[in-house]
Amino acid sequence: MTAVTLDALARDTGTFLMVAMDQRESLRTMLAEHGHDATDERMIAFKVAVARELSPHASGFLIDREYGFGEVAGIVASTGCGLIFAVDELEQEAGAIVEDTDIDPEADVAAAKASGAVAIKLLVIWRDDARRAERVEMSRRFVDLAAQHGVLSVLEPVVRAPDERFDEAIVEAAAELGAVHPDLYKCQVPMHGRGDASEITQRCRDIDGALRCPWVVLSQGVDPADFPSAVEAACKGGASGMLAGRAVWTATLGADDPTELLREHSVPRLEQLAAIVDAHGRPWRDKGTR
Repeated sequence: MTAVTLDALARDTGTFLMVAMDQRESLRTMLAEHGHDATDERMIAFKVAVARELSPHASGFLIDREYGFGEVAGIVASTGCGLIFAVDELEQEAGAIVEDTDIDPEADVAAAKASGAVAIKLLVIWRDDARRAERVEMSRRFVDLAAQHGVLSVLEPVVRAPDERFDEAIVEAAAELGAVHPDLYKCQVPMHGRGDASEITQRCRDIDGALRCPWVVLSQGVDPADFPSAVEAACKGGASGMLAGRAVWTATLGADDPTELLREHSVPRLEQLAAIVDAHGRPWRDKGTR
């Protein structure tokens, strides 16, 4: 059997244009803030709409097991987009940020693969504290889990550090957690995507130097209006594209049915980002050669 490669998540150019829709309690909070009765059913309906409208334009689509996996898996499979299955168990109070994570013992990777998943993803909350070694070990177990099931590993460290140390901590986390050799590393944008683009690019070169694997940026912490320029700056610094949710679909949360807004706002945003990653992103096979 042919081993799966990152081509399963990439565009023909070898770059990544991936949509994240694995938000759980944070999505419930966002829907409530937009005036909705944020039931499980509404959350699933929103995820299904995003998958239906955006997966035909994306190279990868990330979904959790709790809300809508079966429906989304079927939609994504029909579009040829690569399906990513989140295996992180989140420690998160209602209305609050994720405090910590672990590998979800209820995540059935074999079943997800049978439903079309080509990759699994783990969120790691990285802090400069006494538990750093534990997080490295968890990340290593995650990479091993992916290998055991013949799927790709996408590691997503999110750094929690004071602003004055944020960019330094991103690089430190990349060096520490990237050492477990995930197939793809998902990273925050330095400077939260604000400020001089050339400085963001330079800081991204530091991230690139700390990693042996290809990497992409997420949109957490970046204003949606700043995200396209942040992706361009990151790609010029070595990134191979993006795996992002809120910067793509947040503007559609207020609608009772987000379909039209997804078509009018989110699809053009993805097309804009596609042009950016194709023009400036490093094809994943070229990591380490330039």
